[in-house]
Amino acid sequence: MTNFPWLTTIILLPIVASLLIPIIPDKDGKTVRWYALIVGLIDFVLIVYAFYSGYDLGNPELQLVESYAWIPDLDLKWSVGADGLSMPLIILTGFITTLAIMAAWPVTLKPKLFYFLMLAMYGGQIAVFAVQDMLLFFLVWELELVPVYLILSIWGGKKRLYAATKFILYTAGGSLFILVAALTMAFYGDTVTFDMSAIAAKDYAFNLQLLLYAGLLIAYGVKLPIFPLHTWLPDAHGEATAPAHMLLAGILLKMGGYALIRMNLGMLPDAHVFFAPILVILGVVNIVYAALTSFAQRNLKRKIAYSSISHMGFVLIGLGSFTNLGLSGALLQMISHGLIGASLFFMVGATYDRTHTLMLDEMGGVGKQMKKIFAMWTSCSLASLALPGMSGFVAELMVFVGFATSDAFNPIFKVVVVLLAAVGVILTPIYLLSMLREIFYGQENKELVEHEVLVDAEPREVFIIASLLVPIIGIGLYPKVATQIYDATVTQLTSMIRSHVPALTATSQAPEVENVAFLKAPDLYE
Repeated sequence: MTNFPWLTTIILLPIVASLLIPIIPDKDGKTVRWYALIVGLIDFVLIVYAFYSGYDLGNPELQLVESYAWIPDLDLKWSVGADGLSMPLIILTGFITTLAIMAAWPVTLKPKLFYFLMLAMYGGQIAVFAVQDMLLFFLVWELELVPVYLILSIWGGKKRLYAATKFILYTAGGSLFILVAALTMAFYGDTVTFDMSAIAAKDYAFNLQLLLYAGLLIAYGVKLPIFPLHTWLPDAHGEATAPAHMLLAGILLKMGGYALIRMNLGMLPDAHVFFAPILVILGVVNIVYAALTSFAQRNLKRKIAYSSISHMGFVLIGLGSFTNLGLSGALLQMISHGLIGASLFFMVGATYDRTHTLMLDEMGGVGKQMKKIFAMWTSCSLASLALPGMSGFVAELMVFVGFATSDAFNPIFKVVVVLLAAVGVILTPIYLLSMLREIFYGQENKELVEHEVLVDAEPREVFIIASLLVPIIGIGLYPKVATQIYDATVTQLTSMIRSHVPALTATSQAPEVENVAFLKAPDLYE
Protein backbone atom coordinates (compact mmCIF):
# COMPACT_ATOMS: atom_id res chain seq x y z
CA MET A 1 0.00 0.00 0.00
CA THR A 2 3.03 2.30 0.24
CA ASN A 3 2.87 2.91 -3.52
CA PHE A 4 -0.85 3.55 -3.58
CA PRO A 5 -1.71 7.03 -5.02
CA TRP A 6 -3.30 8.33 -1.82
CA LEU A 7 -3.37 12.06 -2.59
CA THR A 8 -4.66 11.60 -6.13
CA THR A 9 -7.43 9.36 -4.82
CA ILE A 10 -8.30 11.79 -2.04
CA ILE A 11 -8.53 14.66 -4.54
CA LEU A 12 -10.43 12.86 -7.28
CA LEU A 13 -12.87 10.82 -5.14
CA PRO A 14 -15.20 13.70 -4.18
CA ILE A 15 -14.93 15.24 -7.66
CA VAL A 16 -15.84 11.99 -9.42
CA ALA A 17 -18.56 11.31 -6.84
CA SER A 18 -20.05 14.75 -7.51
CA LEU A 19 -20.46 13.88 -11.20
CA LEU A 20 -22.77 11.01 -10.23
CA ILE A 21 -25.19 13.24 -8.29
CA PRO A 22 -27.35 14.20 -11.34
CA ILE A 23 -28.29 10.55 -11.94
CA ILE A 24 -29.25 9.82 -8.30
CA PRO A 25 -33.05 9.47 -8.04
CA ASP A 26 -34.08 12.09 -5.50
CA LYS A 27 -36.89 14.62 -5.27
CA ASP A 28 -36.58 16.34 -1.89
CA GLY A 29 -32.79 16.19 -1.39
CA LYS A 30 -32.83 13.62 1.43
CA THR A 31 -31.04 10.94 -0.56
CA VAL A 32 -28.41 13.19 -2.10
CA ARG A 33 -27.46 14.76 1.23
CA TRP A 34 -26.76 11.32 2.72
CA TYR A 35 -24.77 10.43 -0.40
CA ALA A 36 -22.66 13.59 -0.08
CA LEU A 37 -22.08 13.01 3.63
CA ILE A 38 -21.00 9.40 3.09
CA VAL A 39 -18.58 10.46 0.32
CA GLY A 40 -17.21 13.19 2.59
CA LEU A 41 -16.72 10.76 5.46
CA ILE A 42 -15.01 8.18 3.23
CA ASP A 43 -12.62 10.80 1.89
CA PHE A 44 -11.84 12.07 5.40
CA VAL A 45 -11.15 8.50 6.55
CA LEU A 46 -8.77 8.08 3.59
CA ILE A 47 -6.98 11.30 4.57
CA VAL A 48 -6.53 10.12 8.15
CA TYR A 49 -5.40 6.65 7.05
CA ALA A 50 -2.89 8.07 4.55
CA PHE A 51 -1.54 10.36 7.28
CA TYR A 52 -1.06 7.61 9.86
CA SER A 53 0.24 5.00 7.47
CA GLY A 54 2.41 7.01 5.09
CA TYR A 55 3.45 10.25 6.80
CA ASP A 56 6.70 10.46 8.80
CA LEU A 57 6.52 13.21 11.44
CA GLY A 58 10.29 13.62 11.54
CA ASN A 59 10.73 14.08 7.79
CA PRO A 60 10.66 17.76 6.65
CA GLU A 61 10.54 16.87 2.95
CA LEU A 62 7.57 16.12 0.71
CA GLN A 63 5.92 12.76 1.36
CA LEU A 64 3.17 10.75 -0.34
CA VAL A 65 4.67 12.10 -3.56
CA GLU A 66 3.08 11.25 -6.91
CA SER A 67 4.14 12.57 -10.28
CA TYR A 68 2.65 11.80 -13.69
CA ALA A 69 3.67 13.42 -16.98
CA TRP A 70 1.09 15.85 -18.36
CA ILE A 71 2.83 17.92 -21.07
CA PRO A 72 6.45 16.67 -21.11
CA ASP A 73 7.73 19.37 -23.49
CA LEU A 74 6.95 22.04 -20.88
CA ASP A 75 7.77 19.77 -17.94
CA LEU A 76 4.11 20.00 -16.86
CA LYS A 77 3.12 17.21 -14.46
CA TRP A 78 0.31 16.08 -12.25
CA SER A 79 2.54 16.38 -9.22
CA VAL A 80 1.22 16.12 -5.67
CA GLY A 81 2.81 15.70 -2.26
CA ALA A 82 2.40 16.63 1.38
CA ASP A 83 4.81 18.03 3.95
CA GLY A 84 4.40 19.82 7.27
CA LEU A 85 2.90 22.87 5.60
CA SER A 86 0.18 21.06 3.67
CA MET A 87 -0.61 17.91 5.68
CA PRO A 88 -2.34 19.61 8.65
CA LEU A 89 -4.37 21.78 6.27
CA ILE A 90 -5.41 18.74 4.19
CA ILE A 91 -6.67 17.09 7.40
CA LEU A 92 -8.42 20.33 8.39
CA THR A 93 -10.06 20.54 4.96
CA GLY A 94 -11.48 17.02 5.18
CA PHE A 95 -12.74 17.62 8.72
CA ILE A 96 -14.36 21.03 8.14
CA THR A 97 -15.88 20.14 4.75
CA THR A 98 -17.47 16.96 6.10
CA LEU A 99 -19.03 18.95 8.95
CA ALA A 100 -20.12 21.65 6.48
CA ILE A 101 -21.99 19.00 4.47
CA MET A 102 -23.76 18.01 7.66
CA ALA A 103 -24.48 21.68 8.41
CA ALA A 104 -26.18 21.93 5.00
CA TRP A 105 -28.89 19.46 6.07
CA PRO A 106 -31.73 22.06 5.91
CA VAL A 107 -30.93 23.04 2.28
CA THR A 108 -34.01 22.42 0.09
CA LEU A 109 -33.34 24.75 -2.85
CA LYS A 110 -31.71 22.81 -5.72
CA PRO A 111 -30.13 20.25 -3.37
CA LYS A 112 -28.46 18.26 -6.15
CA LEU A 113 -26.62 21.31 -7.44
CA PHE A 114 -25.68 22.38 -3.92
CA TYR A 115 -24.13 19.06 -2.91
CA PHE A 116 -22.49 18.72 -6.33
CA LEU A 117 -20.70 22.02 -5.67
CA MET A 118 -19.79 21.02 -2.11
CA LEU A 119 -18.13 17.79 -3.24
CA ALA A 120 -16.38 19.46 -6.17
CA MET A 121 -15.03 22.11 -3.82
CA TYR A 122 -13.89 19.37 -1.41
CA GLY A 123 -11.50 17.94 -3.99
CA GLY A 124 -10.43 21.36 -5.25
CA GLN A 125 -9.46 22.61 -1.80
CA ILE A 126 -7.33 19.55 -1.05
CA ALA A 127 -5.68 19.94 -4.46
CA VAL A 128 -4.63 23.51 -3.59
CA PHE A 129 -2.69 22.21 -0.58
CA ALA A 130 -1.27 19.13 -2.32
CA VAL A 131 -0.19 20.08 -5.86
CA GLN A 132 3.52 20.74 -6.43
CA ASP A 133 3.32 22.24 -9.94
CA MET A 134 2.93 26.03 -10.20
CA LEU A 135 0.68 26.02 -13.26
CA LEU A 136 -1.45 23.22 -11.84
CA PHE A 137 -1.65 25.20 -8.59
CA PHE A 138 -2.99 28.20 -10.50
CA LEU A 139 -5.60 26.06 -12.26
CA VAL A 140 -6.96 24.41 -9.09
CA TRP A 141 -6.85 27.78 -7.31
CA GLU A 142 -9.07 29.23 -10.04
CA LEU A 143 -11.40 26.22 -10.34
CA GLU A 144 -11.97 26.20 -6.60
CA LEU A 145 -13.41 29.73 -6.83
CA VAL A 146 -16.30 28.71 -9.08
CA PRO A 147 -18.26 26.61 -6.53
CA VAL A 148 -17.89 29.36 -3.90
CA TYR A 149 -19.24 31.95 -6.34
CA LEU A 150 -22.23 29.79 -7.25
CA ILE A 151 -23.02 28.88 -3.63
CA LEU A 152 -22.95 32.58 -2.69
CA SER A 153 -24.99 33.76 -5.67
CA ILE A 154 -27.71 31.06 -5.50
CA TRP A 155 -28.12 30.31 -1.77
CA GLY A 156 -27.05 33.64 -0.28
CA GLY A 157 -29.04 36.50 1.23
CA LYS A 158 -30.73 39.51 -0.33
CA LYS A 159 -27.49 41.06 -1.60
CA ARG A 160 -26.00 37.73 -2.67
CA LEU A 161 -25.26 38.73 -6.27
CA TYR A 162 -23.35 41.80 -5.14
CA ALA A 163 -21.36 39.78 -2.59
CA ALA A 164 -20.65 36.95 -5.05
CA THR A 165 -19.56 39.35 -7.80
CA LYS A 166 -17.27 41.22 -5.41
CA PHE A 167 -15.78 37.93 -4.24
CA ILE A 168 -15.01 36.72 -7.76
CA LEU A 169 -13.62 40.10 -8.90
CA TYR A 170 -11.25 40.36 -5.94
CA THR A 171 -10.06 36.77 -5.95
CA ALA A 172 -9.88 36.30 -9.73
CA GLY A 173 -8.15 39.68 -10.09
CA GLY A 174 -5.58 38.64 -7.50
CA SER A 175 -5.10 35.33 -9.29
CA LEU A 176 -3.68 37.13 -12.32
CA PHE A 177 -0.62 37.91 -10.23
CA ILE A 178 -0.20 34.19 -9.51
CA LEU A 179 -0.24 33.40 -13.25
CA VAL A 180 2.25 36.15 -14.13
CA ALA A 181 4.57 35.11 -11.30
CA ALA A 182 4.30 31.42 -12.21
CA LEU A 183 5.18 32.05 -15.85
CA THR A 184 8.03 34.40 -14.92
CA MET A 185 9.61 31.93 -12.52
CA ALA A 186 9.05 28.97 -14.85
CA PHE A 187 10.79 30.60 -17.82
CA TYR A 188 13.55 32.31 -15.81
CA GLY A 189 17.04 30.98 -16.36
CA ASP A 190 18.23 28.20 -18.64
CA THR A 191 15.47 25.67 -17.91
CA VAL A 192 11.71 25.86 -18.29
CA THR A 193 9.91 24.12 -15.44
CA PHE A 194 6.76 24.55 -13.38
CA ASP A 195 7.91 22.15 -10.65
CA MET A 196 7.83 24.05 -7.36
CA SER A 197 11.04 22.55 -5.96
CA ALA A 198 12.92 23.33 -9.19
CA ILE A 199 11.51 26.86 -9.24
CA ALA A 200 12.58 27.39 -5.61
CA ALA A 201 16.13 26.28 -6.49
CA LYS A 202 16.58 28.97 -9.17
CA ASP A 203 18.75 31.98 -8.39
CA TYR A 204 16.58 35.02 -9.07
CA ALA A 205 17.87 38.58 -9.24
CA PHE A 206 16.99 40.48 -6.06
CA ASN A 207 14.90 43.14 -7.80
CA LEU A 208 12.94 40.45 -9.63
CA GLN A 209 12.34 38.68 -6.32
CA LEU A 210 10.88 41.88 -4.92
CA LEU A 211 8.47 42.23 -7.84
CA LEU A 212 7.42 38.57 -7.69
CA TYR A 213 6.98 38.71 -3.92
CA ALA A 214 4.86 41.87 -4.15
CA GLY A 215 2.61 40.34 -6.80
CA LEU A 216 2.10 37.11 -4.85
CA LEU A 217 1.52 39.10 -1.65
CA ILE A 218 -1.35 40.90 -3.38
CA ALA A 219 -2.81 37.64 -4.72
CA TYR A 220 -2.65 35.80 -1.42
CA GLY A 221 -3.35 38.92 0.61
CA VAL A 222 -6.80 39.04 -0.96
CA LYS A 223 -7.54 35.52 0.22
CA LEU A 224 -5.98 35.78 3.70
CA PRO A 225 -7.30 38.64 3.80
CA ILE A 226 -4.89 41.53 4.43
CA PHE A 227 -5.97 45.15 4.86
CA PRO A 228 -6.90 46.90 2.54
CA LEU A 229 -7.69 43.89 0.31
CA HIS A 230 -10.19 42.51 2.83
CA THR A 231 -13.45 44.27 1.92
CA TRP A 232 -14.92 41.31 -0.01
CA LEU A 233 -14.95 39.12 3.11
CA PRO A 234 -17.54 40.95 5.27
CA ASP A 235 -19.85 41.19 2.25
CA ALA A 236 -19.42 37.50 1.42
CA HIS A 237 -19.99 36.42 5.01
CA GLY A 238 -22.90 38.83 5.29
CA GLU A 239 -24.80 36.97 2.58
CA ALA A 240 -23.54 33.39 2.93
CA THR A 241 -25.32 30.39 4.44
CA ALA A 242 -23.87 28.37 7.34
CA PRO A 243 -22.04 25.75 5.16
CA ALA A 244 -20.50 28.48 3.00
CA HIS A 245 -19.50 30.35 6.17
CA MET A 246 -17.71 27.28 7.47
CA LEU A 247 -15.79 26.78 4.23
CA LEU A 248 -14.87 30.46 3.89
CA ALA A 249 -13.64 30.86 7.47
CA GLY A 250 -12.37 27.33 7.99
CA ILE A 251 -10.50 26.66 4.76
CA LEU A 252 -10.45 29.41 2.12
CA LEU A 253 -8.68 31.99 4.28
CA LYS A 254 -6.04 29.38 5.12
CA MET A 255 -5.25 28.95 1.43
CA GLY A 256 -3.82 32.48 1.40
CA GLY A 257 -1.64 31.85 4.45
CA TYR A 258 -0.45 28.50 3.13
CA ALA A 259 0.52 29.98 -0.25
CA LEU A 260 2.41 32.84 1.42
CA ILE A 261 4.53 30.32 3.33
CA ARG A 262 4.96 27.88 0.44
CA MET A 263 5.85 30.43 -2.25
CA ASN A 264 6.77 33.80 -0.76
CA LEU A 265 8.89 32.43 2.09
CA GLY A 266 10.00 29.19 0.46
CA MET A 267 10.77 30.38 -3.06
CA LEU A 268 11.73 34.06 -2.57
CA PRO A 269 13.72 34.15 0.69
CA ASP A 270 15.80 37.27 -0.05
CA ALA A 271 12.66 39.24 -0.85
CA HIS A 272 11.02 37.88 2.30
CA VAL A 273 13.82 39.38 4.38
CA PHE A 274 12.93 42.76 2.86
CA PHE A 275 9.15 42.30 3.23
CA ALA A 276 9.19 40.75 6.73
CA PRO A 277 8.74 44.05 8.63
CA ILE A 278 5.99 45.02 6.17
CA LEU A 279 4.18 41.75 6.92
CA VAL A 280 4.48 42.43 10.65
CA ILE A 281 3.09 45.96 10.26
CA LEU A 282 0.23 44.70 8.08
CA GLY A 283 -0.48 42.06 10.71
CA VAL A 284 -0.76 44.70 13.43
CA VAL A 285 -3.05 46.79 11.23
CA ASN A 286 -5.23 43.73 10.60
CA ILE A 287 -5.49 42.97 14.31
CA VAL A 288 -6.28 46.49 15.56
CA TYR A 289 -8.36 47.82 12.66
CA ALA A 290 -10.53 44.71 12.32
CA ALA A 291 -11.01 44.41 16.10
CA LEU A 292 -12.18 48.03 16.32
CA THR A 293 -14.44 47.57 13.30
CA SER A 294 -15.89 44.36 14.73
CA PHE A 295 -16.55 46.17 17.99
CA ALA A 296 -18.72 48.70 16.11
CA GLN A 297 -20.72 46.19 14.02
CA ARG A 298 -24.39 45.63 14.81
CA ASN A 299 -24.83 42.88 12.20
CA LEU A 300 -23.90 39.51 13.70
CA LYS A 301 -22.35 38.05 10.55
CA ARG A 302 -20.25 41.12 9.86
CA LYS A 303 -19.08 41.24 13.48
CA ILE A 304 -17.72 37.69 13.28
CA ALA A 305 -16.30 38.35 9.79
CA TYR A 306 -14.20 41.27 11.05
CA SER A 307 -13.19 39.15 14.02
CA SER A 308 -11.79 36.59 11.53
CA ILE A 309 -9.78 39.30 9.77
CA SER A 310 -8.37 40.41 13.11
CA HIS A 311 -7.29 36.91 14.11
CA MET A 312 -5.54 36.31 10.78
CA GLY A 313 -3.26 39.26 11.56
CA PHE A 314 -1.37 36.99 13.97
CA VAL A 315 -0.47 34.77 11.02
CA LEU A 316 1.31 37.68 9.32
CA ILE A 317 3.27 38.55 12.46
CA GLY A 318 4.37 34.94 12.81
CA LEU A 319 5.47 34.80 9.16
CA GLY A 320 7.71 37.83 9.64
CA SER A 321 9.26 36.75 12.95
CA PHE A 322 12.34 34.79 11.68
CA THR A 323 11.84 32.30 14.54
CA ASN A 324 10.71 28.70 14.72
CA LEU A 325 8.23 29.58 17.46
CA GLY A 326 6.71 32.46 15.52
CA LEU A 327 6.27 30.51 12.28
CA SER A 328 4.95 27.50 14.20
CA GLY A 329 2.47 29.80 15.96
CA ALA A 330 1.32 31.18 12.60
CA LEU A 331 0.57 27.67 11.34
CA LEU A 332 -1.18 26.75 14.58
CA GLN A 333 -3.22 29.96 14.37
CA MET A 334 -4.37 28.93 10.89
CA ILE A 335 -5.46 25.52 12.17
CA SER A 336 -7.03 26.98 15.32
CA HIS A 337 -8.91 29.72 13.49
CA GLY A 338 -10.16 27.20 10.95
CA LEU A 339 -11.85 25.30 13.76
CA ILE A 340 -13.00 28.32 15.79
CA GLY A 341 -14.16 30.36 12.77
CA ALA A 342 -16.19 27.43 11.44
CA SER A 343 -17.84 26.95 14.85
CA LEU A 344 -18.73 30.63 15.27
CA PHE A 345 -20.21 30.97 11.81
CA PHE A 346 -22.18 27.77 12.25
CA MET A 347 -23.65 29.27 15.40
CA VAL A 348 -24.48 32.45 13.50
CA GLY A 349 -26.42 30.35 10.98
CA ALA A 350 -28.19 28.37 13.70
CA THR A 351 -29.22 31.59 15.47
CA TYR A 352 -30.47 33.20 12.26
CA ASP A 353 -32.54 30.10 11.41
CA ARG A 354 -34.45 30.67 14.66
CA THR A 355 -34.60 34.45 15.03
CA HIS A 356 -34.62 35.43 11.32
CA THR A 357 -32.61 38.52 12.17
CA LEU A 358 -28.92 39.35 12.26
CA MET A 359 -29.25 42.69 14.06
CA LEU A 360 -28.16 42.63 17.67
CA ASP A 361 -30.64 45.41 18.48
CA GLU A 362 -33.50 43.06 17.63
CA MET A 363 -32.34 40.25 19.91
CA GLY A 364 -32.16 39.91 23.67
CA GLY A 365 -33.08 37.41 26.34
CA VAL A 366 -33.28 34.43 24.00
CA GLY A 367 -31.01 32.42 26.30
CA LYS A 368 -34.05 31.59 28.42
CA GLN A 369 -35.58 29.51 25.63
CA MET A 370 -32.40 28.32 23.88
CA LYS A 371 -30.15 27.08 26.68
CA LYS A 372 -28.13 24.67 24.51
CA ILE A 373 -27.60 27.33 21.83
CA PHE A 374 -26.46 29.71 24.58
CA ALA A 375 -24.00 27.15 25.96
CA MET A 376 -22.55 26.41 22.50
CA TRP A 377 -22.26 30.12 21.65
CA THR A 378 -20.45 30.75 24.92
CA SER A 379 -17.98 27.90 24.38
CA CYS A 380 -17.14 29.01 20.84
CA SER A 381 -16.78 32.66 21.87
CA LEU A 382 -14.44 31.75 24.73
CA ALA A 383 -12.32 29.82 22.24
CA SER A 384 -12.22 32.84 19.92
CA LEU A 385 -11.14 35.25 22.67
CA ALA A 386 -8.15 32.96 23.36
CA LEU A 387 -9.21 31.53 26.71
CA PRO A 388 -6.35 29.50 28.24
CA GLY A 389 -6.94 25.82 27.65
CA MET A 390 -8.20 26.38 24.11
CA SER A 391 -6.27 26.39 20.83
CA GLY A 392 -6.50 30.13 20.19
CA PHE A 393 -4.58 30.96 23.36
CA VAL A 394 -1.67 28.67 22.53
CA ALA A 395 -1.42 29.89 18.93
CA GLU A 396 -1.47 33.60 19.78
CA LEU A 397 0.95 33.11 22.68
CA MET A 398 3.40 31.32 20.38
CA VAL A 399 3.24 34.18 17.88
CA PHE A 400 3.73 36.80 20.61
CA VAL A 401 6.69 35.03 22.21
CA GLY A 402 8.19 34.06 18.86
CA PHE A 403 8.18 37.66 17.66
CA ALA A 404 9.18 39.18 21.01
CA THR A 405 12.25 36.91 21.22
CA SER A 406 13.25 37.40 17.59
CA ASP A 407 16.79 38.69 17.11
CA ALA A 408 15.99 40.15 13.71
CA PHE A 409 14.30 43.35 14.90
CA ASN A 410 15.32 46.13 17.24
CA PRO A 411 13.68 46.26 20.69
CA ILE A 412 11.67 49.44 20.08
CA PHE A 413 9.98 47.99 17.00
CA LYS A 414 9.20 44.76 18.86
CA VAL A 415 7.72 46.61 21.85
CA VAL A 416 5.49 48.76 19.63
CA VAL A 417 4.25 45.74 17.66
CA VAL A 418 3.53 43.68 20.78
CA LEU A 419 1.69 46.55 22.51
CA LEU A 420 -0.47 47.31 19.46
CA ALA A 421 -1.26 43.63 18.89
CA ALA A 422 -2.19 43.39 22.57
CA VAL A 423 -4.85 46.04 21.94
CA GLY A 424 -6.59 43.61 19.61
CA VAL A 425 -6.29 40.85 22.19
CA ILE A 426 -7.95 43.11 24.78
CA LEU A 427 -10.73 44.23 22.43
CA THR A 428 -11.66 40.68 21.39
CA PRO A 429 -13.22 39.56 24.71
CA ILE A 430 -14.96 42.93 25.03
CA TYR A 431 -16.84 42.72 21.73
CA LEU A 432 -17.49 38.96 21.95
CA LEU A 433 -18.82 39.00 25.51
CA SER A 434 -20.91 42.10 24.84
CA MET A 435 -22.32 40.28 21.78
CA LEU A 436 -23.33 37.33 23.98
CA ARG A 437 -24.95 39.73 26.44
CA GLU A 438 -27.01 41.40 23.73
CA ILE A 439 -28.20 38.09 22.24
CA PHE A 440 -28.93 36.02 25.32
CA TYR A 441 -29.15 38.23 28.39
CA GLY A 442 -31.45 41.05 29.36
CA GLN A 443 -35.13 41.45 28.72
CA GLU A 444 -36.77 39.37 26.03
CA ASN A 445 -37.76 41.05 22.79
CA LYS A 446 -41.48 40.30 22.96
CA GLU A 447 -42.01 40.73 19.21
CA LEU A 448 -39.21 38.27 18.48
CA VAL A 449 -40.44 35.73 21.02
CA GLU A 450 -44.06 35.95 19.86
CA HIS A 451 -43.39 35.72 16.11
CA GLU A 452 -40.48 33.27 15.94
CA VAL A 453 -40.19 29.67 17.09
CA LEU A 454 -37.11 29.77 19.31
CA VAL A 455 -36.47 26.03 19.52
CA ASP A 456 -33.30 24.85 21.18
CA ALA A 457 -30.42 23.06 19.45
CA GLU A 458 -31.15 19.75 17.77
CA PRO A 459 -28.80 16.73 18.08
CA ARG A 460 -27.20 17.37 14.66
CA GLU A 461 -26.18 20.90 15.70
CA VAL A 462 -24.86 19.75 19.08
CA PHE A 463 -22.80 17.06 17.34
CA ILE A 464 -21.24 19.54 14.89
CA ILE A 465 -20.18 21.97 17.64
CA ALA A 466 -18.98 19.14 19.88
CA SER A 467 -16.89 17.79 17.00
CA LEU A 468 -15.25 21.21 16.58
CA LEU A 469 -14.72 21.79 20.30
CA VAL A 470 -12.90 18.48 20.81
CA PRO A 471 -9.84 19.49 18.69
CA ILE A 472 -10.07 23.12 19.90
CA ILE A 473 -9.76 22.02 23.53
CA GLY A 474 -7.43 19.13 22.69
CA ILE A 475 -4.92 21.42 20.95
CA GLY A 476 -5.30 23.97 23.75
CA LEU A 477 -4.38 21.41 26.39
CA TYR A 478 -1.79 19.50 24.35
CA PRO A 479 -0.56 21.61 21.39
CA LYS A 480 1.93 18.95 20.31
CA VAL A 481 -0.91 16.95 18.81
CA ALA A 482 -0.88 19.55 16.00
CA THR A 483 2.62 21.04 16.09
CA GLN A 484 4.40 17.69 15.73
CA ILE A 485 2.95 17.38 12.23
CA TYR A 486 4.86 20.40 10.95
CA ASP A 487 7.75 20.94 13.41
CA ALA A 488 10.40 19.38 11.14
CA THR A 489 9.29 21.38 8.09
CA VAL A 490 9.09 24.65 10.05
CA THR A 491 12.58 24.14 11.49
CA GLN A 492 14.00 23.56 8.02
CA LEU A 493 12.16 26.55 6.53
CA THR A 494 13.17 28.92 9.34
CA SER A 495 16.81 27.87 9.03
CA MET A 496 16.69 28.54 5.31
CA ILE A 497 15.13 32.00 5.78
CA ARG A 498 17.61 32.96 8.51
CA SER A 499 20.52 31.89 6.32
CA HIS A 500 19.55 34.63 3.88
CA VAL A 501 20.12 37.34 6.49
CA PRO A 502 23.88 37.90 6.79
CA ALA A 503 23.75 38.85 10.48
CA LEU A 504 21.61 35.86 11.52
CA THR A 505 22.65 32.24 11.58
CA ALA A 506 20.47 29.28 10.87
CA THR A 507 21.44 27.52 14.06
CA SER A 508 21.66 30.14 16.80
CA GLN A 509 20.01 33.32 18.02
CA ALA A 510 22.46 36.23 17.78
CA PRO A 511 22.03 38.79 20.62
CA GLU A 512 22.13 41.77 18.29
CA VAL A 513 22.11 42.38 14.55
CA GLU A 514 24.32 45.33 13.71
CA ASN A 515 23.62 45.75 10.02
CA VAL A 516 21.84 44.17 7.09
CA ALA A 517 23.34 46.02 4.18
CA PHE A 518 21.09 44.99 1.33
CA LEU A 519 17.81 45.76 3.08
CA LYS A 520 15.91 48.86 2.07
CA ALA A 521 14.37 49.16 5.56
CA PRO A 522 17.43 48.66 7.83
CA ASP A 523 16.04 50.85 10.62
CA LEU A 524 13.72 48.03 11.64
CA TYR A 525 16.69 45.74 12.21
CA GLU A 526 19.53 46.40 14.60
